[in-house]
Amino acid sequence: MSQIPVQDVTPKSKKGQTENFDLYAKREHIYVKNYTGIFKKFRQISSFIMLLMFFGFSWLTWDGRQAVLFDLPNRQFHVFGMTFWPQDFMLLSWLLIILAFALFFFTVFAGRLWCGYACPQFVWTWIYIWIENHTEGDRNARMKLDKQKGWSSEKIRKKGLKHLLWIVFSIASAVAFVGYFTPIRELIPSFFAAELGPWEFWWIGFIAVATYGNAGWLREQVCIYMCPYARFQSVMFDQDTLIISYDEQRGENRGKRKKGSDYKAQGLGDCIDCNACVHVCPVGIDIRDGLQYECVACGACVDACDDMMERVGYPKGLVLYTTEHQLDGNKTHIMRPRLIGYFAVLCAMFIAFAYTLYSRIPLEVDILRDRGQLFSELPNGNIENVYTLKLANKEQVDHDYSISVSGIDGMEYKGADVVTIKSGELLDLPVRITVAPRYLSKANNTILFKVEALDNQSISIEEENRFIGPAPKR
Repeated sequence: MSQIPVQDVTPKSKKGQTENFDLYAKREHIYVKNYTGIFKKFRQISSFIMLLMFFGFSWLTWDGRQAVLFDLPNRQFHVFGMTFWPQDFMLLSWLLIILAFALFFFTVFAGRLWCGYACPQFVWTWIYIWIENHTEGDRNARMKLDKQKGWSSEKIRKKGLKHLLWIVFSIASAVAFVGYFTPIRELIPSFFAAELGPWEFWWIGFIAVATYGNAGWLREQVCIYMCPYARFQSVMFDQDTLIISYDEQRGENRGKRKKGSDYKAQGLGDCIDCNACVHVCPVGIDIRDGLQYECVACGACVDACDDMMERVGYPKGLVLYTTEHQLDGNKTHIMRPRLIGYFAVLCAMFIAFAYTLYSRIPLEVDILRDRGQLFSELPNGNIENVYTLKLANKEQVDHDYSISVSGIDGMEYKGADVVTIKSGELLDLPVRITVAPRYLSKANNTILFKVEALDNQSISIEEENRFIGPAPKR
């Protein structure tokens, strides 16, 4: 039996002994430098929109009710005039699939746009970095402060204020999140009066601690080690995907040079090796080392490099959004089959989902026939079946509903003809149907229940069921 050849590639020291390497490296704190640029403005706009939605949607009202409220005790999910029930779980699954395809589409088109501009982890991380920058100073000031031995009054004041603001924002974020599950206008007074229930108290505490830890302390560790997207994103990349990259042909060789000198004659490229791209990177990588899975495509390195190129009088674009094809001097194909396919599927699913929501009837009708006995024979010889109608009003207003049955001649319906169901109420309605034997041509007969709102005929459902009788005599 042949064996696969094995070669020992374990590193050896100069003395021929095996060197030991630690598999775990202690995290080095990343001091992110403040910067300006076009991509930072884009990120600030997207972050502002996300924060406005997160903190603002719970305060909106719709028909006298909180516009977005996930009422778990009553198993009702109110979203801008629509009420969803556990029976609508398929809609949620459908929505998640659409969002997944949207993520695939944007990743194929321009890499990790979600991570750099919309991911909550990074939106909150940038806020905490902003607080850090305004309480402790810019990058150099923070590094100098951390290197101080002991705790001076200035260090205690700056560190204390930073962590106080972090904690306040963490608690505010937690209260805003729980406000989507407990009405926010009831939650806020209860919070300040220290009258929270055990459920609200637990989740506000848990989310506040998680936010403080993830955005304040872990930061890029969440993206690198905890988020699965960083691991499989490269599978969706191709040579026409827009990525942030360093133009090596233009930038190398790197090196310091005097302003106005003929650096080309010295064999130098446009990169002055200032490390500005490294100092502004929130995950602490050097984009000049090539595309790395840690990169979240926030564009900070692009802004920092463009600013430095402008200062030294070189053309911008040494670090830029580009494609592998463009870097190799080839033509970039934006409209390609893979991207078109994702877009077509995404549009089809979105249209179908929107149509389903538009045509959705806010009424649930479930009819259960009595399983205890197939049928009963009344003293007058008529055949009777017993049913339980489960009716759920899934709208945010009360309705009066009419109930009718058809399908067999001579049927007699015994039950409420009109019922009032409040918003979000589930009603169990027992009904009886009797039929004279002469109208039953077979033992198993199809009947049709119709439930219709009296004030809105578009809210109408017809549901089939079976009427069981004795087998007809031959």
